[in-house]
Parts: sequence; structure tokens; C-alpha cells
Amino acid sequence: MRADNLSSRAHEIHFGSIVFDTHADTPQRFFFDQFDLAQRDAEGGVDIPRMREGGVSAIFFALWVPVHITGSKATRRALDLLDATLEQIGHHPNDLMLAASSQDVRAARAQGKIAVLLGVEGGHAIDNNLNVLRDFFARGVRYMTLTHNAATDWADSSNQSPLHQGLTDFGREVIREMNRLGMLIDISHVSDQTFYDVLEVSGAPLIASHSCCRAICNAPRNMSDDMIKALAAHGGVIHITFHSAFLSQQYADATQSPDSEWRLNLEAIAEKYGENEARKLAEEQRLSDDLTRAGKLPAV
Repeated sequence: MRADNLSSRAHEIHFGSIVFDTHADTPQRFFFDQFDLAQRDAEGGVDIPRMREGGVSAIFFALWVPVHITGSKATRRALDLLDATLEQIGHHPNDLMLAASSQDVRAARAQGKIAVLLGVEGGHAIDNNLNVLRDFFARGVRYMTLTHNAATDWADSSNQSPLHQGLTDFGREVIREMNRLGMLIDISHVSDQTFYDVLEVSGAPLIASHSCCRAICNAPRNMSDDMIKALAAHGGVIHITFHSAFLSQQYADATQSPDSEWRLNLEAIAEKYGENEARKLAEEQRLSDDLTRAGKLPAV
């Protein structure tokens, strides 16, 4: 097939399909910066005009709670992000529709709208309470990323030395309850042993909402070939994240050096913006772009 025919066919498949973005951190911007999703924005990567142009049919907005926020405060932060996301849907009913099922996603597409789905990122947001998990589900949350960059009280993270050797007994209860509710189990960020424990316990397929391939870039969050094969064998799927630190070993190595310009500037960004995760994410991306253009970080 000629290159121009191949490109035309790819375009046809893409725009004729229901295309999912399975993990976007934009709720931080809704909450901290009162960002309006309808406006084309030069700083971020997600807004309604570009989702339209890119053929994105459905998007999971991540209710991400940093790991230093714990207990009931973590639950409150996730709920604040959820409310901020629902406000966006309310402000733009002609473009957005809350979806809680595959039928809702198809209905949104039939109406010419973008389906918005909700996912909690970080199992610490349920505060070790299955009733909180049920409340999240009742409010529309349809996946939970079991850990973030630190272990919960019931599951180990890929970014920390093991505390539990995988899932605890309560962690297994969480998985079974998510199965019962019909909530997707997201294994991005979990340790290898946690992954295999979840695979053993879950009666439903798993997703990795934002992971990449360890064979290409040896970042802790990325999945080995064996893990990817095991995920697929149980009907699960992996969704690649387009971030240089998880796609390029050269980039990852360059940013890990403690005396690198990247590391030194990260500390300044964290100090300047404090709790405002939206601004920290934006400034970190700006820093990465600037250092890459200057040749101080490898281009991907």
C-alpha cells in the first residue's frame, strides 16, 4: 500500500472509531486554576477544541491525589477534583457528557459529544474504607489506580521498596469489591508483585491506564514484557503515556542525575507553587521543553 493511501486509511480508522484517552490530569487545572476546558490553551495539552480536532471521543479525567495527602484529606481532595470536573460538564453541555458505562460513551458519540469518565488515581483516596470506594462509584468513578508513587496501607507501589510484598488481605477485599461494583482496576504505578496478586484475585480484566514498556525505558512504572503478556492473556489492555521520561532511557537517565539542571529546577518549582499541583505540572513541562530545546535533555 502506498504511503498516501496508508495515511488516508489510518485517518479513516481513527476518526471512525471511538478513541479513548485513558488518563488526563486536567482536573488539577479545573480545581486550582479554574481552567475552562472550552478554551484553546497554549499551555496544556487538553481542551475541547483540540479533542475535537484530534478525534478524541472519550476521556478519563484522573482525580489524582498526591501521596503526601492522606486520610480523610485525601478523600476530600479527590471529591474536590470530581466536583470541579462535573462543573466543566455542566458549563459545556453541548460538548461534554458524563459517562458511567460503555452505553453512555456510545450515546455521547451519537449526540456529537465527548464522553467524560472519572478515575481516582491513588488508592489512598479511599482512606482504607470500602464505603468510600462505594461512594466514589455512586458518583460516577469508573476506575481506580491502586497506588501512586508510594504504597498504600494495602498495596505496594512501583516507586517504593515493598512494604507488604504485594497486596494485603484488605487489598484483596478492595479488588473483589471493585469487581462487584463494576469498577475498572488500574494497575499503573503498582509494584510487580502487586500486579501479579491483582491478576490472581480479580475476576475481571485489568487496565494499565498510563504505563509504557520497560524493555524500552526502565522506569519503575513501566511494565515488563512478561507483565504485558500476562495482562493481555487475562483480557486486559495497556495504554501508552506520551511522556519522555517513560519513553526514552536517555531522557530518563539525564533527569535522574542529582546535579542536573532538571533536578535543581524541580526543587525551585516545588517550593514556589506548593500545593498547586496544576502549576507544578505546567512548569515542569515547560522546564522539560526548554531544556530539550537547549540540548540539555535528549529529544524523543
